[in-house]
Amino acid sequence: MLAMPMPPSNHPSSLNQTKHENERTSLVFDAPVLQYESNIPPQFIWPDNEKPCPERLELLVPPIDLKGFLTGDASVVSEAIRTVDEACRKHGFFLIVNHGVDFQLIAKAHEYMDAFFSMKLAEKQRAQRKVGDSCGYANSFTGRFSSKLPWKETLSFRSCADSQCSTIVKDYFVNVMGEDFAEFGKVYQEYVEAMNNLTNGIMELLGLSLGVGREYFKEFFEGNDSIMRLNYYPICQKPDLTLGTGPHCDPTSLTILHQDQVGGLEVFVDEKWHAITPILDSFVINVGDTFMALSNGIYKSCLHRAVVNNKTVRKSLAFFLCPNKDKVVTPPTSLVDTETPRLYPDFTWPSLLEFTQKHYRADIRTLDAFSDWISQKSN
Repeated sequence: MLAMPMPPSNHPSSLNQTKHENERTSLVFDAPVLQYESNIPPQFIWPDNEKPCPERLELLVPPIDLKGFLTGDASVVSEAIRTVDEACRKHGFFLIVNHGVDFQLIAKAHEYMDAFFSMKLAEKQRAQRKVGDSCGYANSFTGRFSSKLPWKETLSFRSCADSQCSTIVKDYFVNVMGEDFAEFGKVYQEYVEAMNNLTNGIMELLGLSLGVGREYFKEFFEGNDSIMRLNYYPICQKPDLTLGTGPHCDPTSLTILHQDQVGGLEVFVDEKWHAITPILDSFVINVGDTFMALSNGIYKSCLHRAVVNNKTVRKSLAFFLCPNKDKVVTPPTSLVDTETPRLYPDFTWPSLLEFTQKHYRADIRTLDAFSDWISQKSN
């Protein structure tokens, strides 16, 4: 059972906590400096049992021809349903190809990501993410944790499919970074709109594969309130000691990832880490905890991580689909019966987000720990 944080006291453990907080405050992840350091700070060194594996297996992730599926050809639709169902029941990862997203838009989004992360630290910190928030700039998680820090920088911002939020991304960049970033906002506004369109097709596929029809999940995620994140993994001189992103399951519903050709994404399947090799012009899709709850545990949210290297910067664009804040996450009645009873309580996305931002560091047990936390709060 997860205990809620207690107020500070003069107890020795509280003093140790204060010490760790001071360490977090003083540590700064300045990538242009640290990428050339042969001795990386101890806060970035992971335990031996979590360090990258010297020999990596490859996960054969099935590619789904989305355009072929949406055109309605019976054989293509049948194969897509079979393939995605098999993958999601086992590990929750699959690829989308022939997706219809403008390649020039994707290239522009990567180009502007380069431009942002190449700025001086003080300039990027104008968008500094506050502790407890899910949006803003983060240079590692130095403000949240004091050990097992990820070797990365991120910029996260809200995306909303509601018609009243049609300029939310553009407004974010201008309000936080200034008028000079209006073009940044325009590019990423177009990108999240493309992700929302892509989501519709994927949700039709997942609806058919779970037997609830094309429209069920598509309608559930109408007006979604999602998160867009730019991930930047600098060069590391000791990549065997650290991780770009530690092992975790995404607490969100669905992740649509566009990674560059460097490689570094790994998934834990059959008790071993497997690499997902980048395939040009594809998106990597993975089920998150919220959709696992929505499917009553039938589709799996799988443990994954990112490794770094000592030669090349790695970048990725991650769109984290989340329901509208008022939507109650509860599985369709057809997915619940005596043989498959309810696994998780009803909840809303903001409550799970609060849990992962303020009370719990996301890992393989997030959904179970969250369920315990809800139960504790209701008692």
